Amino acid sequence: MSFTSRQQGAITLASGGLLMGTIGIFVEEARLDAMTMVFFRCLFGFLALAGYCAWKGFFRAQRFTLRMVLLAVLSGLLMVTQWVWFFDAIHRTSIAVATVVFHVQPFWVVLMGAALFNERLGGDRLGWIATAFVGLVLASGVATSENLQGHASYLFGVGEALAGSVLYASVTLIAKSLGQLRPHLLTLAQCLVGVVCLAFIAPLHSVAHIGPAQWFWLVGMGVLHTGLSYVLIYGALPKLTTPIIAVLLFVYPLTAIVVDALVYGRALSAPQLAGMALIVTASLGVNLGWPLVSILRRGARVRHPVD
Repeated sequence: MSFTSRQQGAITLASGGLLMGTIGIFVEEARLDAMTMVFFRCLFGFLALAGYCAWKGFFRAQRFTLRMVLLAVLSGLLMVTQWVWFFDAIHRTSIAVATVVFHVQPFWVVLMGAALFNERLGGDRLGWIATAFVGLVLASGVATSENLQGHASYLFGVGEALAGSVLYASVTLIAKSLGQLRPHLLTLAQCLVGVVCLAFIAPLHSVAHIGPAQWFWLVGMGVLHTGLSYVLIYGALPKLTTPIIAVLLFVYPLTAIVVDALVYGRALSAPQLAGMALIVTASLGVNLGWPLVSILRRGARVRHPVD
């Protein structure tokens, strides 16, 4: 059975999202602090991506400039910090909550783009962004009393995931300005920055006490979730249209929600699922240009017809 290029891209992107959706299991089962886990994710991810890039000849084909290198290093600092915050957020909240909160990052990209490049937002985009942040409040669980009473660690974790989404949005904008740099090489540079920086600040003195099972999870974070998943995702994007990408990118958070419920019994509540639905709808609305304001106006006219 043969597939068209678009079908292959859709399957590949969905596969990358499914794989990324399982990273929470690796974070939970490694049972290490966030900095140590990110250090090894960067180390094994760097080795995996370096081998792939060398095999594909990306190093020979790429021309590097000083600006390109400096921006890649900056994106590495932001990305590695975001990974640390995200992993710690999983420990403090849950896989599902941290992932859902993190996935408001497309809206930060829109807001940052408007602030930095004077892009016009318009009523529709502002409406969808507002809808997304209502969804964020519901999905995070901070609106429910059990998460607010004496659970400072939970709230801190939600804040880490949200702050991480801002950093990832910044990385996205930097990546857009590095259009001539292959995304594989950018991720490789980010991993290298993580290895160099975290070698000095991560508590690596406990490496001798890491067990064989823990090494399995650490290697998996690097090889599977930083090597293979990014290769799948980057290989799929050029084959797909924006609407298909916008839909399939939510395979990752939806997988994380299912994984958290099935593996750890931490199912999202009805309000949290409603919040996730709002975030997904708002993201599609922003990416696909759905006319929210005109729809609301038509609805208002139907409810209150003019005599």
